[in-house]
Amino acid sequence: MEAQITIGQLAKATDTKAVTIRYYESAGLVSPVTRTESGYRLYTDRERDRLIFIKRARHLGLSLEDVKSLLGLADDENAPCGRVDSIIHEQLERVRSRLKDLQQLEQELDRLERCCQADTVADCKIIESLSR
Repeated sequence: MEAQITIGQLAKATDTKAVTIRYYESAGLVSPVTRTESGYRLYTDRERDRLIFIKRARHLGLSLEDVKSLLGLADDENAPCGRVDSIIHEQLERVRSRLKDLQQLEQELDRLERCCQADTVADCKIIESLSR
């Protein structure tokens, strides 16, 4: 029989808060194998591995919906990989779009920073520019 651990032990093993694990449970991403007589959730290595998968996917900025899709695909070893590729490609496009927006933001902030050499707020070109 596979070893079973409590939510606190799972949280520690994966560096994830118990409240987050419970949230993932309510979203249908992770489920406890059993409960003790006193109602404590018990997990196995399978749930630990799923939680690590979720954390890595979330670190890549994937939505919970995308993570759920990826988990479903991972659970079916015969599923075509095209959907996995599509999810990752879509996320890459979102990241590239955000990077473009951030570069424009950086340029605007740089311009604002360079435009002001005033000693007082009354003469501050940044304040003036933001007020228009």
